[in-house]
Amino acid sequence: MSPPDLEPLQECRLPPLTPGRRLLAIAVGVLLLTPLIVASRLQPNPVGHSTHEQLGLLPCAWPTAFGIPCPACGMTTAYAHAARGNLLEAFRAQPLGALAALASSAAVWIAFFVAATGSHVGRIFSWLLTPRAVVIMVLLGLAAWGYKFLVWQHDHP
Repeated sequence: MSPPDLEPLQECRLPPLTPGRRLLAIAVGVLLLTPLIVASRLQPNPVGHSTHEQLGLLPCAWPTAFGIPCPACGMTTAYAHAARGNLLEAFRAQPLGALAALASSAAVWIAFFVAATGSHVGRIFSWLLTPRAVVIMVLLGLAAWGYKFLVWQHDHP
């Protein structure tokens, strides 16, 4: 008895991305790289928040008005720590900020790879456009704000 006649697998290759899509990938890469570059030039505030004031922004009004941190409290500080490779301090400052800095760092490389090669690897991020992903991100944001609220209560009795 002879082995079954199997046809060789045909390669399924997508054509390279169009020049317009490659330019979009460059724009996405630059957009994600910019806050990382800015953060690398900031000195993280040791209290875990208020680093944004080095950019000429006003102090956050939430603590004065409500006595609690704002939902984005510590994001700039987390980015500044992450830009220096100090991930533990980034997570202490703002867990979601640390995750965002890590994710954007990886996405920068992917975006520039897509732009240079025309690869479709960037399609792996399409799940971010689903309702489930939005719910997950909102829940992560609420959890990170809850963490910051608990830390705030401890540091600001």
